[in-house]
Amino acid sequence: MTSLPDAVGHHVRMATRVIDIGAGEHVTIDEVGSDGRGLLLVHGFTGGRVDFADHMEALAEAGWWVVAPDLRGHGDSWHPEDESEYSFDHFAGDMLSLVDALGWDRFVLLGHSMGGMIAQVAAAKRPGALDGLVLMDTTHGPLEIDRELAMLGAEIVREGGMAAVKEAMDALEGDGPLGTPANQRLLDERPGYRELGDQKFLGSSPAMYASMIGQMIDQLDRLQHLADLSVPTLVIVGEQDAPFLGPSEAMATAVPGARLEVITDAGHSPQFENPDAWRAVMLDFLAGV
Repeated sequence: MTSLPDAVGHHVRMATRVIDIGAGEHVTIDEVGSDGRGLLLVHGFTGGRVDFADHMEALAEAGWWVVAPDLRGHGDSWHPEDESEYSFDHFAGDMLSLVDALGWDRFVLLGHSMGGMIAQVAAAKRPGALDGLVLMDTTHGPLEIDRELAMLGAEIVREGGMAAVKEAMDALEGDGPLGTPANQRLLDERPGYRELGDQKFLGSSPAMYASMIGQMIDQLDRLQHLADLSVPTLVIVGEQDAPFLGPSEAMATAVPGARLEVITDAGHSPQFENPDAWRAVMLDFLAGV
């Protein structure tokens, strides 16, 4: 068992396990509430399972078996060294293999940022297994970022690893989608938050970074596929997360019956930036599925 302080200083008790998902591959998970209904929380690009630690106990108390994995190439999960081993299909396949290993026939799936893109692919692969889908600060199509800058980052990481690309990014003005007042407030006020972000970033696979930065820019638009879903869907986005507001509105419009929640005083990571509002929205949605 592990114990770590949450956003308000409480300590959360959770189990950490390494799950064999076949072919010599493994996924490291944190979990709380193993007698509840399945709820899988999938983090984003260079994130980690710790991104949901503040909320896992509260979600478990509401009757859920809450599992947050490290994606391949992140944290303590399997780190293949070949860039060809990273794709949305690979990530989605891992998550479905994890669900099978946990023995879940049905579950609710949340994906944050790149994790939301993975969740859309997983939902298309196995829509009948989903009791609910949460798409959080994500997009349905190509990521609209500076291609030249992104490809330069891929080359830097291939040559010098994650530390080199972090140094290059730190030299630039702004923090991309993370550069919001809400994120800056957390950096200023929450002890260890900056260090946690650095730890997750530096612990990510250079091959994963180099591969996925291009794939996020060039991915196919999935909006029509989302329109074919018949699963209760919640779309969450921070009000300051400008690059993802439009895509969030489009996804909520496309999915029949989907619900859009814009979290005030939050940017790209509302579960950190406005945790009470994020948790209230999640618990309300989960109570309905």
